[in-house]
Amino acid sequence: MFRFAHPQYLWLLCLVPAALLLFWWSMHRRRVRLARFGRPGTLRALMPERSAGRLWLRFILFDAALALLALAAARPQFGSKLREEKTQGVEMMLVVDISNSMLAEDFEPNRLDRTKYAIDRLFDGMRQERVGLIVFAGEPRVLLPVTSDYRMAKAFARRIDPSQATVQGTAVGKALEQALLAFSGEGGEGRSRVAVLITDGENHDDDAVAVARRAAEQGIRIYTIGIGTPEGAPIRIDGEFIRDEKGDMVVSKLNEEMLVEIAETTGGAYVRATKQSIGLDQIVRSINEMERSELSTLRFEEFNEQYQWLVAAALLLLLLEFAVLDRRNPLLAHLNIFREERQE
Repeated sequence: MFRFAHPQYLWLLCLVPAALLLFWWSMHRRRVRLARFGRPGTLRALMPERSAGRLWLRFILFDAALALLALAAARPQFGSKLREEKTQGVEMMLVVDISNSMLAEDFEPNRLDRTKYAIDRLFDGMRQERVGLIVFAGEPRVLLPVTSDYRMAKAFARRIDPSQATVQGTAVGKALEQALLAFSGEGGEGRSRVAVLITDGENHDDDAVAVARRAAEQGIRIYTIGIGTPEGAPIRIDGEFIRDEKGDMVVSKLNEEMLVEIAETTGGAYVRATKQSIGLDQIVRSINEMERSELSTLRFEEFNEQYQWLVAAALLLLLLEFAVLDRRNPLLAHLNIFREERQE
């Protein structure tokens, strides 16, 4: 595994293009000042030892050394040894509806954006749990396998979007089936595994309750969150409201009956989201009361420092930069290294 121990120092790389611009401006100003004394051809004849190519070479060596030192300051490292960590926790699979109905605006700015905000806050407060993320519409998709890397989980959750759905619809049963398969398999009889389903409950074409019964047999609890209002709201995409074949505006309403049955079948709980709280906090409190199982996580224990190689290369470039003269070396003039035209 490769990492930077101090990635904030990578901002020093901004000095590389800044130095290039400064050097170019300095050379331009130098040419302008010299032009005041005579024509370029005449000046070259008067200063035969002057070499613009050597100045550029020296700068390129210096700028490359600067880039290497910036990378060295960030301390690049390679992981060299894996260590298995044992913790007591719960595996939580978030199953999030991304169908078009989640764009209804009975929650501000819409149901899906409010869900993403709640998930982001949820990850901020987690410590020992492992989480995974599944999104679904007509078909489910594992967006993030089970992990204890909450920073990665937050990054994936923020990118949730209806465009990730290959097929529109709301197949809750298929999504729950995928969740049962996506757990890591640790935790004995499943007492430490839960799925949290977040949807408006508009299920199409499959039997989600039958999948819930299978989850109950495996000891997996399913908590359900109904987001939306019974009165419903129209769905707007790209500024246009969706209409049916008759031209009537489509209104998406919360369907709680199925969500309540799924939760009760598995020993979980149903929560109706409000405009003040999606309900994840309440579910997490219930999960915290569950019996925890031993979970293992592989982490890199030792990292080999690599910055010394970059520092050595930077010092070599600086020595070369120091050795290159600003003017032509008479001993090497016959080699014409920089292919400059000789003055007759």
